[in-house]
Amino acid sequence: MNIGQASKASGVSAKMIRYYDEIGLVQPSARTDSNYREYGERELNELRFIRRARSLGFSMAEITQLLSLWRDRERPSREVKAIAERHLAGLDARIAEMQAMAETLRHLSRCCAGDDRPDCPILADLTAGSLPSEPKTPSRRRPA
Repeated sequence: MNIGQASKASGVSAKMIRYYDEIGLVQPSARTDSNYREYGERELNELRFIRRARSLGFSMAEITQLLSLWRDRERPSREVKAIAERHLAGLDARIAEMQAMAETLRHLSRCCAGDDRPDCPILADLTAGSLPSEPKTPSRRRPA
């Protein structure tokens, strides 16, 4: 099948298929006499593999490692599991960071009167440059 058909069958855009081919992520596909790429079941399986790995947030480097292990039928599964667990730890850390950011913003939003006065704890916090992991209690000054 041609690249358009492979794109439709795999769910990966033709542009990304060309990119993956260019960087060597996928194994080279066969070429026609006029130098067009031809895709078969092997290439489709690799593209689907990549699409799924990307949807789980794996980096290109991790996908390269996973593809290499997937192609190696004598691989130890512990290597695959180690990659997945490192990725999961990274996801957990990012989730914790985002939860801390959300909690800080929730707190600042509760402290802001949201009225016609210019005083705003959210802007005061942004000006102070505090980090989400270091929430501070903004003051609620009243105009005199």
